[in-house]
Amino acid sequence: MLTILTLPVLNDNYIYLVHDPVSGETAVVDPAVAQPVLDVLDQKGWQLTTIFNTHHHSDHVGGNLELKQKTGCTVIAPLSDQHRIPGIDRGVVDGNVISLGKHTARVISTPGHTSGHVVYHFGGDNTLFCGDTLFVMGCGRLFEGTAEQMWHSLQKLKALPTSTRIYCAHEYTQANGRFALTVEPGNRQLQQRMDVINQLRANRLPTVPSTIEQELATNPFFRENSLALQETIKMANKKPAEVFAKIRRLKDNF
Repeated sequence: MLTILTLPVLNDNYIYLVHDPVSGETAVVDPAVAQPVLDVLDQKGWQLTTIFNTHHHSDHVGGNLELKQKTGCTVIAPLSDQHRIPGIDRGVVDGNVISLGKHTARVISTPGHTSGHVVYHFGGDNTLFCGDTLFVMGCGRLFEGTAEQMWHSLQKLKALPTSTRIYCAHEYTQANGRFALTVEPGNRQLQQRMDVINQLRANRLPTVPSTIEQELATNPFFRENSLALQETIKMANKKPAEVFAKIRRLKDNF
């Protein structure tokens, strides 16, 4: 079983340390900064072996070079972003398999937030590191891709086992939930979940991980087929990708 530690950094970023106690290998996902990672490695007595980057934004790769210099780790990142990701050693594409000890992850291409975004799905561990593609009750802004691209990317994630735990890279959940309630105000599961989320944040606790099952029930970007949602945003019986695009536009202006 992988050990996963959540490191809150900057304003609302999460860095994840992923440790295999059998092999002793340790990876870090999207290290925005290096020092918090180095501090925890020192406290735990772990050796960093790998960096997994989901995309090129500085708040996901800012710690790459310092960590690589101080630990000798290998940087794995999207091949199409190799010119934009510092220290990259191995470029990966959709369908590639990477390993941490005997644990393996499938690389899934998820363009939309950026053109080269990928996520890492450790199927045997029911774990998904999804960067800025999928958030708890939200999804990433469309900086480099189209709404249709992002919709297709999210369809891949919706198809994962419902028990899959979602480790996203930002704590945006309260704001995402407030928006979700405007497009699906009658969703009882969403209402109940927001009560839990608000309590967690009042106690300064993370709202991650979520699960695919929870997102299917409460995330508007997973619920473009909900008739109640479609009617609220005046998109009844439109194509799913068009409904999704409308939800994304509404969120951008929320």
